[in-house]
Amino acid sequence: MKVLAIPGSLRATSSNAALLRAAAAVAPPGTELVLYDGLGGLPHFSPDLDVEPVPPPVAALRAQIDAADALAISSPEYAHGIPGSLKNALDWLVSAGEPIGKPVLLVSASPSGAGHAHAQLLEVLRTMSMQVVDGGGHVFSRARLDASGAITTPALIAALATGFARLAEIVDVGKLANRGA
Repeated sequence: MKVLAIPGSLRATSSNAALLRAAAAVAPPGTELVLYDGLGGLPHFSPDLDVEPVPPPVAALRAQIDAADALAISSPEYAHGIPGSLKNALDWLVSAGEPIGKPVLLVSASPSGAGHAHAQLLEVLRTMSMQVVDGGGHVFSRARLDASGAITTPALIAALATGFARLAEIVDVGKLANRGA
């Protein structure tokens, strides 16, 4: 299973990127997790620019999504909402065919809680016809990091393992269905 992991924060030391890196260690065997690092390079969404050829960073994002079996998104919450850079990326995908039906694991983490952003992301992803595996909103301040920035909180690691196992099940079912078609 190839998973494109999208951290919803532009911060260099993003705890959401740390969550996704931790997920790589607990994902099912054979999982390839690719961390997307182009969020900050996407132009501001405009329907006027969403025509062929789309801007190169947008084309690259869409190609990476097309090549992936699934997505994993980990997002913080800013002012009770989705970070603007992540919403911008999702706006670029609304008219694209690549994300339709794509399984996506959603985990939201923020020091003060991430329930508002998590609910908004669930709504947006479902509206985009994606198969959402809800990994839950977590309060990251309860997580522990080691000196290298890796997550060491057993409950959070277990939740990630469970979420990725559910994601793998959905991907496997989809592959079986496609073989039978």
